[in-house]
Amino acid sequence: MDIQRLTAVFKWCVIINVVLFVLSATMIMAAPDFVYRMQSNLIPIPRETFDAIVYGLLGFYKVVLVVFVVVPYVALLIVGKKDRSGGLSA
Repeated sequence: MDIQRLTAVFKWCVIINVVLFVLSATMIMAAPDFVYRMQSNLIPIPRETFDAIVYGLLGFYKVVLVVFVVVPYVALLIVGKKDRSGGLSA
């Protein structure tokens, strides 16, 4: 797989994951009671615990998104730019 194709794959990974993160965070901020009611039907949990877990999971997802998707995408953009300019040799 060449760098251009790998960069395109990571670009779509970034787009999809950022959209999922924004939708999740927006839903939790806009309708926290609805989200809690839906989840508490599956697992009975106190509201304070639920809020802490959701906050932690969103933070964890954001860190994983940056480390494993955004940073490799930026690195591929840098390497691809250097490769096109003749800076790297294979």
